[in-house]
Amino acid sequence: MSPEKELRGEGDDVRRAGRTARVTIASRIFLPEPAAASFRLAALASALADEGAEVTVVTASVPASMGSGPEHERVRVRRRPVLRDASGYVRGYVPYLSFDAPLFLRLLAGRRPDVVVAEPPPTTGAVVRLVCALRRVPYVYYAADIVSDAAGSTGAPRLVVGIVRALERFALRGASAVLTVTDAVEARATQLGAPRTTIVRHGVDTATFNAEVVPLAPEGRGPFAVYAGNASEWHGAEVFLEAWPGVVQEVPGARLVFLGRGSMHGRLAEMAAAMPDGGASVTFLPQQPAAQAARWLRGADVALSSIRPESGYEFAIPTKALAAMAVGTPVLQAGPGPVGLIIERATAGRVVPHASDAVARALVEMLEAPPSDDERLRVAAWAEEHLSVRSTSVIAARSVLGVVGSRLRRRAGEGIRRATHRSRP
Repeated sequence: MSPEKELRGEGDDVRRAGRTARVTIASRIFLPEPAAASFRLAALASALADEGAEVTVVTASVPASMGSGPEHERVRVRRRPVLRDASGYVRGYVPYLSFDAPLFLRLLAGRRPDVVVAEPPPTTGAVVRLVCALRRVPYVYYAADIVSDAAGSTGAPRLVVGIVRALERFALRGASAVLTVTDAVEARATQLGAPRTTIVRHGVDTATFNAEVVPLAPEGRGPFAVYAGNASEWHGAEVFLEAWPGVVQEVPGARLVFLGRGSMHGRLAEMAAAMPDGGASVTFLPQQPAAQAARWLRGADVALSSIRPESGYEFAIPTKALAAMAVGTPVLQAGPGPVGLIIERATAGRVVPHASDAVARALVEMLEAPPSDDERLRVAAWAEEHLSVRSTSVIAARSVLGVVGSRLRRRAGEGIRRATHRSRP
């Protein structure tokens, strides 16, 4: 049975009981901060609200430059300041602590929800489990990845990996339901003790990312490629800069644009400056609101995405690739992962090994033969049909409401048993 059919009507018990489900989402990141988690959780919040729930998002404040997030009359967003790393991201032990420590008190205060949804890292999941145990509230863990596996693959100290894995097991095992994004993540979450899982495939906000977006391009526009999104160790985005000098030789006037942030951006800038042209053909722009990122992707001839082999994130699906497909721009994926299968199934670009020579050859060929308008429309239409976050978020919302419905059924059963016991002579 498909997840859609299996979960259809999961919120019916709530509606039959004459209840409005109260859902709290706890996440260090939320729109307008552009990230895969932000888009997923915003779509989930909207889908829950559309199903009749009252939704409260407990999250972090964002810089004023990011603008304001989406508005929904049944979604309330509560923000508090947090510490951010040098790239402006809530990432690392101290930034996590700056969100998770106050989160404990924030979740204890206020009206008691019917269910809480927790987003990684595992420290947030552990805090949510503790608070929910105290308040006797079920929670759902949204496992978009397995953080402890990724930490182990990046060379983190064994003690740190062990602590992260213990926290992740704690968060997974206490959840009434675990939402995962791929078969591989689901299998690993189950190994770590997740009691009940539902796969919610990755999607993209096609209302923002679509083929009708007005394109943007760098000054002196020639053919150009854009890397739009986070560039961390596990992405291995430096492979594009290793390949770029050879690309510029073959395609004079070509430009490479990096849009966003990440722990590797300093290294990327150093690599660009060391090129024969001093980095003149490479542009680095700060993180942009989603609508602006969509315009850059729409203007590009090629969108870039990568995953470093043996990074621990080979199961990941970079949202930057899906966003590019949604605006109709072909994707060059360097490295392993299920996103390659999506690109090939849609005939929406190229998939090559994570190696500079393979990347250079593919980039030259793609920049010399940019997509036609008809081709862009075809890819965007495919993405609208297969990758829209609206459909995937409905599955997630019904799974969350199913936890509330199960709890109501148990309470009703207990009430019937107590009434029957009292009526016995």
